[in-house]
Amino acid sequence: MATLGFVEYKDASAEVRAVYDDIMATRQTDYINNFWKALARDPATLRRTWESIKQIMAPGALDPLTKEMVYLAVSASNQCPYCIASHTVAARKAGMTDAQFGELMAVVGMANETNKLVTGYQVEIDERFRV
Repeated sequence: MATLGFVEYKDASAEVRAVYDDIMATRQTDYINNFWKALARDPATLRRTWESIKQIMAPGALDPLTKEMVYLAVSASNQCPYCIASHTVAARKAGMTDAQFGELMAVVGMANETNKLVTGYQVEIDERFRV
């Protein structure tokens, strides 16, 4: 259970319902997931977070699958089980295959390993890598 509980649609204020309605319309669903229901305890945070996610995950220079896979990779690195689960589903919906998932997790694991090695060894950045 979320620390402060969830706000179900039927119990939501008009402000929260407006955000819920936009989420459902944008995502073409009749479902509000637990992340949004938990954030709804603070309507300003709910609105701000939804507007940011809606903007960032909207069509742009990166295709939807790439965006979901990046989100999934960061979620795995941050050890967020909820985000791993939800963005794995979203990435699969956007076309991610089992082979792509496996390769993505291998890249995440390797990046984390080499990042820790570079940090531990305090490796100075090569001049040619400086932008």
